[in-house]
Amino acid sequence: MRVMGVDPGLTRCGLALIETEPGRAVTALDVDVVRTAADEPLERRLRAVHEVADEWMGVHAPDVVAIERVFQRGEVSTVMGTAQAAGVVALAAAYRDIPVAFHTPSEVKAAITGNGRADKKQMTLMITRILGLQKPPSPADAADALALAVCHSWRAPMQRRLSALDGRVARTRAGFEARAAASRQAAAAREAAVPRPRGTGADQERARAAARGMARAKGVRW
Repeated sequence: MRVMGVDPGLTRCGLALIETEPGRAVTALDVDVVRTAADEPLERRLRAVHEVADEWMGVHAPDVVAIERVFQRGEVSTVMGTAQAAGVVALAAAYRDIPVAFHTPSEVKAAITGNGRADKKQMTLMITRILGLQKPPSPADAADALALAVCHSWRAPMQRRLSALDGRVARTRAGFEARAAASRQAAAAREAAVPRPRGTGADQERARAAARGMARAKGVRW
């Protein structure tokens, strides 16, 4: 499986491609960073990110694109730019019918280092060791993109198993609920079929009063 990792950003957007092998072995195939100038109009910066990402997908034909999930981590303008860059990359993947997966930074850090709060230095060191690179990838955006791709390649099999398990649980629950509903309907049908005694409580009370009156008429104490 080929996984394209994307560390979204407007100033620097990291792109990486890895290929998974049996077990947890992974091989780095390509890595790059898209740079745009801060003084350029927003639409041109987004177009540049989209064009390079689309070109990568056309050349490398990844099976899935793994993108960092954006969350509040600083200035609103920075978060907005990161989210917009992630959006145009996801759009490029959608046009090519390539599945997109999102992973939070803590998920990536935990998968690569075992610590969800690892710093940039630890991440770069571990991804260099995992991929057997001769030197650490630079800048950090390149290392982050590689880490995203590796994270997805390791998490995807378990996510598929969990999804399959959730599907089986849902089917079992649906079957149980259907059987319970059928049982309730059958019970209601049986209850409706049982003949009920005629007469209301008032009718029964009048009958008892009449019986007492007849008894008194015959000199029987009630």
